[in-house]
Amino acid sequence: MGHPVHTAKSRVAAISIFASAGMAATKFVVGIAIGSLALISEALHSSVDVIATVITWLVVRVSDLPADAEHNYGHGKIESLSALGVIAMLYVLSGGILVESWSRLSEGAVPPKLSAIPFIVLLIDIAVNFWRARALHRAARDTRSQALAADALHFASDVLGSIAVIIGLALSGLGYAWGDAAAAIAVAVMIAVLGFRLGRSTVETLLDRAPEGAPERASAAIRNLPGVIDIERLRVRMVGPTHFIDATVQVPRTFPIDRVEEIKRRAQAAVSQAFGDADLTFTAVPVARNNESVRERIMVIARNSGLAIHHVTVHDLGGRLTVSIDLEVDGDMALTAAHDVAQELERNILEEFGEDVEVDTHIEPLEPELPLGTDAAPERVAAIAAALSRIAADGAISDIHSVRVRDTEAGEIVNFHCRAAPSMSVIKVHDNVDAIEHALRRAFPTVKRVISHAEPPDA
Repeated sequence: MGHPVHTAKSRVAAISIFASAGMAATKFVVGIAIGSLALISEALHSSVDVIATVITWLVVRVSDLPADAEHNYGHGKIESLSALGVIAMLYVLSGGILVESWSRLSEGAVPPKLSAIPFIVLLIDIAVNFWRARALHRAARDTRSQALAADALHFASDVLGSIAVIIGLALSGLGYAWGDAAAAIAVAVMIAVLGFRLGRSTVETLLDRAPEGAPERASAAIRNLPGVIDIERLRVRMVGPTHFIDATVQVPRTFPIDRVEEIKRRAQAAVSQAFGDADLTFTAVPVARNNESVRERIMVIARNSGLAIHHVTVHDLGGRLTVSIDLEVDGDMALTAAHDVAQELERNILEEFGEDVEVDTHIEPLEPELPLGTDAAPERVAAIAAALSRIAADGAISDIHSVRVRDTEAGEIVNFHCRAAPSMSVIKVHDNVDAIEHALRRAFPTVKRVISHAEPPDA
């Protein structure tokens, strides 16, 4: 089954071919029969429309093909190239009509033989062209097809051309011999104006001129997204019906990669909603925010060096910063190598904040991501759970539950949940839980790590 947009454009173009051919042939025959240069000129104009519509029908079948290895931006610009070919034919036709019209005015050619037939043909032509122009304009708007837009403009000009021919024939019938040639000149001028309008928009597309208002719409769609600080550069161009948007966007340097990727996805969705058919190239530039904290800046320094740090403590001692950091390194690394890593981190922090900053780094072994372990025996879990409840009995922490104990190569790992008053601050909760953890490790020296989860009573 064909693509729905492709099918719609092809169907409208095919209908236009048969309608154009039929009306062009009828006007040409009637024009020859009565000797009207204006009607013949309008018939030739319609013949160009037939050729243009055939080209359009062929072109839309190519322009909707997807991008490939040789045409990374798709095939949409073939519509602009076809429009240039139609423009050339229009100007050749316009020039020929002007030459012949001047010749008839100069030589005093015999006026056409009038009857009701040419007027009936022209009225039918006006009705058909008006209907086709509206249908093509709707299809061009829905599919953003430059070729269909050019076709719609052709048929709209045919309506005006037919009206000019009617006026010229009427003047000839009233005894003004120059009426027919004057109407032919009017048709030629309309053709030239049509070519100019079509040529301007086509050349602008080929020169990658940004569609009017498109940069502002794209900028607004991206700038309103959470996490976007600013837009450094934005470029928009059209290839066929597709808006290709290149955006260089500032994002906080403290954001992890997956969050930046989420901003990219939301930006693509935002421009697609704004333009319909849009292809976004999003380049993220990490920058420091004005409200970035000292701790966040230190975390960025460590991350840029590929280091794992935690427990970053910062104090301001009368305008002088003191920084304490826990640095995790491979447990098998020699002390000399680990010390070099710590010194490099400290130098980077001093470069960021100044030489008067005091930095202390605590080196500790990096915990393995997936330590091997097994669940402890039920009696061991019961003993540790009872000890936790006993330790917490006289404090602010209550309801020790969900106790789990696992044996690993490094020692026992204990997880438990507990409850605290909902109004208690996080600092106080942490201090109380930390005291329980230390007491448990003193009571059970084989416990390597204690992980607690505090929650309010109604959780």
